[in-house]
Amino acid sequence: MRHRGERASCLPLLLLLLAFCRGRVVRVPKGPLIRVMGTEVVIPCNVSDYDGPSEQNFDWEFSRETDFLRIVSTWDSTFTSEEYQKRVGHGDIKLRRTSNDAVELVIRNIQPTDQGRYKCSTPSTDATVQGNYDAEVQVKVISDGLSVSGSKARSSVSLGLSEGDSFKLRCSAITTSPEHTHLHVTWQIKGGSTWRDILSLTHEGKFHPGPGYEERYRNGDIRLDTGANDTYRLSVSQASSVDGGAYRCLVSEWVRGADSSWQKIQEKSVEIASVAIQRTALDVVISTSNVSVTERDSLDLTCNITTDRSGIFQPEVLWYFSASPDDTLSDAQVLLSVDRDSIVSDSTLISLSHVDRNSYRLLVREVDVEDSGYYFCQAAVWVPLHNGSWHKVVERTSAPVSVVVTALEPDYEVFLNASKTPKFSDDPTELNCRITNAQDTEANIRFTVSWYYRQRLRSDDVVTEELLATMDADWTLLLGDRSRERTQNGEIIFSKKAADIFSLRIQWTSESDRGDYFCVISAWSRHRNNSWVKSKDVTSASVSIFWATQGPVFNVSVHSGNPTIYQGELADLLCIVTTEGMALEPDDMSFDVSWFAVRSFALDREPILLASLDRRGIVMQSRRNGSSDLSLERISPLEFRLRVHGCEDHDFGNHYCVVTPWVRSATGVWQREPDIKAKPIFLSVKMDVLNAFKYPLLIGIGLATVIGLLSCLIGYCSSRWCCKKEVQETRRERRRLMSMEMD
Repeated sequence: MRHRGERASCLPLLLLLLAFCRGRVVRVPKGPLIRVMGTEVVIPCNVSDYDGPSEQNFDWEFSRETDFLRIVSTWDSTFTSEEYQKRVGHGDIKLRRTSNDAVELVIRNIQPTDQGRYKCSTPSTDATVQGNYDAEVQVKVISDGLSVSGSKARSSVSLGLSEGDSFKLRCSAITTSPEHTHLHVTWQIKGGSTWRDILSLTHEGKFHPGPGYEERYRNGDIRLDTGANDTYRLSVSQASSVDGGAYRCLVSEWVRGADSSWQKIQEKSVEIASVAIQRTALDVVISTSNVSVTERDSLDLTCNITTDRSGIFQPEVLWYFSASPDDTLSDAQVLLSVDRDSIVSDSTLISLSHVDRNSYRLLVREVDVEDSGYYFCQAAVWVPLHNGSWHKVVERTSAPVSVVVTALEPDYEVFLNASKTPKFSDDPTELNCRITNAQDTEANIRFTVSWYYRQRLRSDDVVTEELLATMDADWTLLLGDRSRERTQNGEIIFSKKAADIFSLRIQWTSESDRGDYFCVISAWSRHRNNSWVKSKDVTSASVSIFWATQGPVFNVSVHSGNPTIYQGELADLLCIVTTEGMALEPDDMSFDVSWFAVRSFALDREPILLASLDRRGIVMQSRRNGSSDLSLERISPLEFRLRVHGCEDHDFGNHYCVVTPWVRSATGVWQREPDIKAKPIFLSVKMDVLNAFKYPLLIGIGLATVIGLLSCLIGYCSSRWCCKKEVQETRRERRRLMSMEMD
């Protein structure tokens, strides 16, 4: 513990001594600096840890043996000795300031006489003289022993090459320097106004590809090899258009300095060759433009390729299919291909043949509708490389050709007749849908049937047909909602009597079955993948099933005492049922009543169910978003009232009721009659301006009155208590007047 205390007490003293010992430091590179005769020499000098102004001045002196000669100064123009005045005046020797505390001494075309010691000095600007004010460095000048030249066989040549070719360039570099130096060789290309590095062999013996050439170097397409007689060979494979330009060999000489760092002492270059790369032209054209083919015929397309390539090369051709002309080839389907080894990938229905050297024929047999689309032809040219591999030099794709395959539709007619028609309720009904005059219906065509029913209405309203049953391509029967339960119970039978006859039989026909019936015969075509696609629909004429009844005839109408109301009022709508013909007792008839609304002036929107009342008296209401409410009641055996309480603006629109009569027969069985729809009545809801603004007006008047009274109260209180000023009476002093004599 004692030793620690002594160390702690000595630490402030040590820091104080360091602060007093701190002084100016002038630095130059560690020598000797080896430079080549005739080159430019740059010697940096900087100063640190000084006092005074931030910008410091520098003096440079030179000594061959003992005495120093003044060279140049940053602050004294008369500093230069007579021996250096001419060289300094011509700019061969100059000072270049790099910062406030650093300069560089630049000597152009250095000579052996410039070999010696160089001293950098800084005039003192410190309050006390501390540190060093100058530093020296030794410069050694050696002779130029670097020689760079092109190969004798290919010196300053011009090469004309085709895209994909390979070429080699050589240069020779040797040095006879007395010092131990290393060479740095770089191959460069000049495509525009600047030179770009291709590949270098550094002075440390490492290969370094230039920007943009890394991948080609890794793939072996760019190589730098050393040979006999100090030659450096650049090998370029798979030449492309970017390889065109002037090539030169740039060689620099490096030496390791006293601080173990590498220093470049000189650099030389020589232009080797000018290379021109001719792009390979390739045209790919499909002989026809737009083609229309009938189903099950053959599609014949020819792809013609033209190239200016000479020598050894192999073409490659691929056929593509796409549903859209804008799809890329990555999204398209490859049909067939022939590679550079002339291996064709044929299939059963698609073949590719080599008609001649420049033509390739695509043949698609027994086309179908799925073959409609766009066809592309893509061709590529491959050339061999020195290592036995192949390189793709150019690739082109033809314009798309539109192919339309016309479906081979069968020709036939459809006839519907009733073999059994009912005359009374519960009589059977049988309809036969027959295919007639069928042509072009070979084994690849099959027929299915769909049965439809259309209800007859007493009004002029249009009723859409209801699907009773339909068949899909494999003759599976799919039932509609209207006939599902009765078909499962055996009351309705769908059958296929023959290859061209389909039958519909109703075992016990009821009055709700009265209406129009028709059938639709669909033709299906089988494709190459054994799938079935519908090719044609033919609809028959309708057959009416109807018989006269002795029962009553029901009519429905909607009435309103006031169809135009204001918001918040009550709207009354009456649905009135009237009967014609045979009179019935009220206990022998019952009704299902449903109210609907269409929220538009025209009946162009889907109706909305408001409420319903079944024949048992159960009321069902739909969910509502507004604040208004509904009520539905039967006020008499033939009258039903709908009330809208507290009407809002969204309650406007066409309102109507749909009534389903139920009649009890003599046997006590309830029979459902066809639905009857009333003619809509338009309900208009207006806004009551007085009621709309009554409450806001009263609230505004009340708030204004309260705020006015509160303002008066605040003003009175402020004037009564807060702003009262106390006036203090100033006491006057009483002094006697002095007499004139005393004055």
